[in-house]
Amino acid sequence: MAKRSGGQAAVDALLAENTKHVFGLIGSATMEMFDALYDAEEINFIGVHDERTGTHMADGYARASGEAGVVLAGQNGPGATNLVTGLAQAKAAYSPVVSIAGALSSAHIYRDAFQEVDQQSLFTPVTKKTWTATSAARVPEMFREAFRVAMTPRRGPVQLNLPRDVLSATAEIEPMQSPRQYRGFSLPAAAPDAIDQAAEMLLAANKPVILTGGGIKNSRGHEDLLALAEALNTPVVLAPGHGDAVPYGHPLNAGQMGPRGNIVASRLMKEADVILALGTRVGFNSTFYSYENINRDAAIIHVELEPTAIGRYFPVALGIWSDAAAAARQLTQAVASRRMKDEVQAWTETFQSDRAAYRQSRDDDADMTPSPMQPSGLFKTLRGVLPKDAAFTMDAGTLCLQGTDAMEYWTPPSLFTPLDFGLVGFSFACGLGVKLAMPDRPVISMMGDGGFGMTLSELSTAGDHNINTVTIVMNNKSWGAEKAYQRDFFGGRYIGADISSPAFDKVAELYGAKGFAVDQLGDVGDAVKAALACDKPAVIDVAVDPAALYSFRRDSFKHRGG
Repeated sequence: MAKRSGGQAAVDALLAENTKHVFGLIGSATMEMFDALYDAEEINFIGVHDERTGTHMADGYARASGEAGVVLAGQNGPGATNLVTGLAQAKAAYSPVVSIAGALSSAHIYRDAFQEVDQQSLFTPVTKKTWTATSAARVPEMFREAFRVAMTPRRGPVQLNLPRDVLSATAEIEPMQSPRQYRGFSLPAAAPDAIDQAAEMLLAANKPVILTGGGIKNSRGHEDLLALAEALNTPVVLAPGHGDAVPYGHPLNAGQMGPRGNIVASRLMKEADVILALGTRVGFNSTFYSYENINRDAAIIHVELEPTAIGRYFPVALGIWSDAAAAARQLTQAVASRRMKDEVQAWTETFQSDRAAYRQSRDDDADMTPSPMQPSGLFKTLRGVLPKDAAFTMDAGTLCLQGTDAMEYWTPPSLFTPLDFGLVGFSFACGLGVKLAMPDRPVISMMGDGGFGMTLSELSTAGDHNINTVTIVMNNKSWGAEKAYQRDFFGGRYIGADISSPAFDKVAELYGAKGFAVDQLGDVGDAVKAALACDKPAVIDVAVDPAALYSFRRDSFKHRGG
């Protein structure tokens, strides 16, 4: 037993979890914790300019590393409230973020004290669990619980509120336990009879498809999935936002499906007679909950680690509670000695021919007009110049949604998006966290001008800590998605759609980063190569045609006759 302050106990808990980075913004409510961090040489504190963007950094780090990302809001009240958007984003992405915030002294609660807000109630809807520490002695216990809940499937963010008096108080603290002692677990495998039934269904199919998403991507289970796909000679369709679940170059990779995917993968889902949904919710981004995007008559085998997700949106022929990679290994063994039907061979050969034709037409049909630059031409150019080990972060918005299936993801994991939360202003900050998790890989953050304008102050964070990502700002001088809806469904009655921004390349230079301005398509490749080689954070301000807008959510405006 050792006498430690609550702040010291908090940092001891982070050290016990082998925490390498803490993203945060200093504040007076947590000075004891920051003072303890001063002595914790094993932890790299990344000081940010906004708690929201710090949370995106922790989110990106968590997704890329597979470990918990930690963010610390030093101030209660406004410092804590700034975390909410980032935690809601992390919850939608099942990202294990451990968020810590200072809190009002216990004696001042319910007195309308300075910066008072009910943080326990505030964070409860946007986290897996929220705690408020009650004593210094219980700080280690609550940190153990926070990491355990964040990392337990389905993973997700948690919030720990630390009152000022708890951090400053001292208590006899037991030595920290190893994480293996309080959060060791094995993932469930499928029941053998369920595997046998699924194998028979897949072997009897004429047009089988494997649909996969976060369950394979987050577990890094692509090799297990591909072994099964090869054994079945079956196309693999990817849920939107998980285009990197398997390597781009694999001959059975169809790419992303649905309203935001490509026509080949989407057609497979509409024609398949058996769909193995392996580690995916078959949710909104894939289907818009509509049989317009999935064959109503297909038999669905739904394998999910979260049992409440099985059959939630579409009725299933067979539901299997299991880790996706484990089930893939079991199914591979079950079908290994069986001969595939001739119909399956024809189905897969047709798909591969269609996929090759689609990729060729994507290049052939790309609009290479030098200026104003068209998205298809920009994406083709980027495909030709970016290295195969590049990781991408994306924002929400019309240009990033167009780009998500246009980029090529060769090395899982390689794609980090706002997913279901649809957050603008996510990509750049997320990319800083991804880069810290994968320092040897180039990280490309794609954004619109509106989203980058929200977060450009973190350029100083990138420079101060030598986090050298490349941000490509697709600058169309508008909130593009909303402007497209106003154009297509509201008669061009534009309000609030057009925005102005500074020259982002010059702003980058003022922050000590490297800036590039590109208004001709032929200059994009050279700018990207220079940005990758400059050994600094880099921003490429790319002038994209303001008229090159696309309405993705046409379903939302059917009532307007669009």
